[in-house]
Amino acid sequence: MKSSFFLFAIVIFCTTTFAASVDTVLIYSTGMHQEIKCVIIRPDLYKQGKLRFPVVYLLHGYSDRYDTWVKTVPAIKNYADQMQMVIACPDGGFNSWYFDSPVDPACQYDTYISKEVVEYLDTHYRTIPDRSHRAIAGLSMGGHGALYLALRHPAIFGAAGSMSGGVDLRPFPTSWDIAQRIGDLRSHPENWQKMSVVNMMGNDPLKPVAFMIECGTDDFFYDVNQKLHEKMLALKIPHDYVIRPGKHNWAYWGNAVEYQLLFFKKYFNNRGN
Repeated sequence: MKSSFFLFAIVIFCTTTFAASVDTVLIYSTGMHQEIKCVIIRPDLYKQGKLRFPVVYLLHGYSDRYDTWVKTVPAIKNYADQMQMVIACPDGGFNSWYFDSPVDPACQYDTYISKEVVEYLDTHYRTIPDRSHRAIAGLSMGGHGALYLALRHPAIFGAAGSMSGGVDLRPFPTSWDIAQRIGDLRSHPENWQKMSVVNMMGNDPLKPVAFMIECGTDDFFYDVNQKLHEKMLALKIPHDYVIRPGKHNWAYWGNAVEYQLLFFKKYFNNRGN
């Protein structure tokens, strides 16, 4: 009886003390006048002492939501433990593309993610509140969003990653509701030009960003990612670029996210975490 109780106690200890915690919080958007959900994964050591942790902001894709990552790739909870980082998964709307929309004032996700979500995390959690301990990544729409936000806010995010990102919007003028966010290509060509990551790259932010970009060889975004890589090579912008067999699907992203987080862990460690 005693031995059974002892084994039971060990199981309880292991599952409660050494396991990531998942919170779902509401973060208010001043521009959109609403509270928006965000999943926050705290690593196991968060429960102990007063340690502070780096944060990776992990963005979802088109038509997904704040809890898609943690439900579809539950292993990210293990990665938070293994790499001792907080992972925040904010909601980016069904089709926001993470823009402050120039044509729809109800879509203000650039400000929401880069300012209000970051401020919430730094206020309510034990983060390390500087760019050297913040990274942002995402898949598909979120891949473009992560690079876009990092390029626009290099004082906020020190590192950025994209998995199968739509890094050039212009070849897809009728797809994924992009026109709803920045206007149609014919009437607003300047928005499609200046708001595509491939054209923003090389604008020489004062604070350089560490980039990791990857895409599957059978992905419909492969060509635009390859062109972004070639442009970055020509401009001598340091970055990791990974291609491997894969399509635009969760089988690819579920594998890719671990490597993205390892890249960020190395970045954080090199900056005295």
